Amino acid sequence: MIFWQEAAQSRQALWRSENHSKPPTRVQVVDDAIKADHAFRLACEGTALLWRGDFQNARQLLQAMARRIDRKPTKTSVQPAEAFHLHRQAQAQRARVLGMMLVELDQDYSIALRRAPDVREACQQAYGDAVQPSLISLRELQGVIGAYEWRKKGVEVAALGARIHPHYGVFSPVRGEYVDLVAQAPLPDKMLAFDIGTGSGVLAAVLAKRGVQKVIATDQDARALACARENMQRLGLEAQVEVLSCNLFPPGKAPLIVCNPPWIPAKANAPIEYAIYDPASTMLKGFLGGVSAHLTPGGEAWLILSDIAEHLELRTREVLLRMFEESGLKVIDKMDIRPRHGRASDQADPLYLARSAEVTSLWRLTAA
Repeated sequence: MIFWQEAAQSRQALWRSENHSKPPTRVQVVDDAIKADHAFRLACEGTALLWRGDFQNARQLLQAMARRIDRKPTKTSVQPAEAFHLHRQAQAQRARVLGMMLVELDQDYSIALRRAPDVREACQQAYGDAVQPSLISLRELQGVIGAYEWRKKGVEVAALGARIHPHYGVFSPVRGEYVDLVAQAPLPDKMLAFDIGTGSGVLAAVLAKRGVQKVIATDQDARALACARENMQRLGLEAQVEVLSCNLFPPGKAPLIVCNPPWIPAKANAPIEYAIYDPASTMLKGFLGGVSAHLTPGGEAWLILSDIAEHLELRTREVLLRMFEESGLKVIDKMDIRPRHGRASDQADPLYLARSAEVTSLWRLTAA
C-alpha cells in the first residue's frame, strides 16, 4: 500500500510497480501549476508527484523531466565492461526519477483526470481484474498502453508470413535476425521439437510452419504461456504446438531442442528484462547442462545466442566453449547473422562499439 495526505485527509491505495520498486515514502499532490524544474528537483530528492491536473499536461511534464536528465553529462568509459555498468546505472537512475510521476487508477482502472485516455482494457490485460484503487507511475502506465497497442497490432514476422501478438511483459520479436536463423537452419528431423523458454511462441510457430509435426513449447512465466497459446490459436497451430508450463525441459526426449536464452549475463532491473538479462548465465547453464539427457540419439540442440556479452567483456568465447564441453556437447556447425536494428549503427549509443561488432549465432550442438 501507499499512503499520502490530501485535502487534510489520510489516503491510501494499492501500489503498482512492475519492476517491484518500493512505494515512495513521500508523496506530494501536484497539478498543472507546478514548474518542470521544481518537479524535477522533487523527483530527484525522492518525492513522488501525484498528479491531479490535466492528463496530457502530465505527459508533457514527464517529457520535460526526461530532457533534463538526458542533457546532464554522464560518466563514460572506453572499457566495455565499465561502459556497460555505467550505462545500466544511468538507466536505473533515469527510471527512478521518471517513476516519481504518479497517477491514480480507480477500482475499474479508469482515470479521473481531464483528457485522460480510457486505459481500462489495457490495464485489465496487463494486470488482470482490479480489486481496489491503485497508484502507478505514469511511465509504467505509458508502457501498459504501448504494450496494449502492440498486442492489437502485432509484429510482422517475415519467416512466418504472419504477425505475432506480444502480451504485456513478454518480449516482442522485433529483432528478426534470430528468427531467420531458425527458419534457415537444416532440420535434423520433422517428427518432434522442443522450444525451451518460448516467450511469445515465435520460434515454436516457425518450426511448425517448417513442417515439424509436433512442437512442445515451454516457459515458466504465466504471461508468456498465455501469450504463446493465444498466438498459436491465431495462427491455427494449436493442434501442432503444445504449450507447457515447466522449468526448461518437458518430459521425454526429442531429436531437436531449440533455445534462445537471454543474451547478457547481468542483473535484470524489471521482470520483462529477464528476456535480455540472465544473471550468472543461469538459464544458459541450465539448458546446456540438461539438454543431452533430453536429446534422442543423433539429435541436435540449437542454441541461439548473440556474442554481445563477449564484446561487453561479460563473458568470453572460451568460457562459452568450455560450457559446451563440460555439458558433454560438441559443435556441428554455427550459422551467423548481423543485427539489423538501428542501435547497431548509432554512434551516439554508449554501447555502440559492442553493438556494432555484435553477431548473433545459431550453434548446432549434439551429444559428444
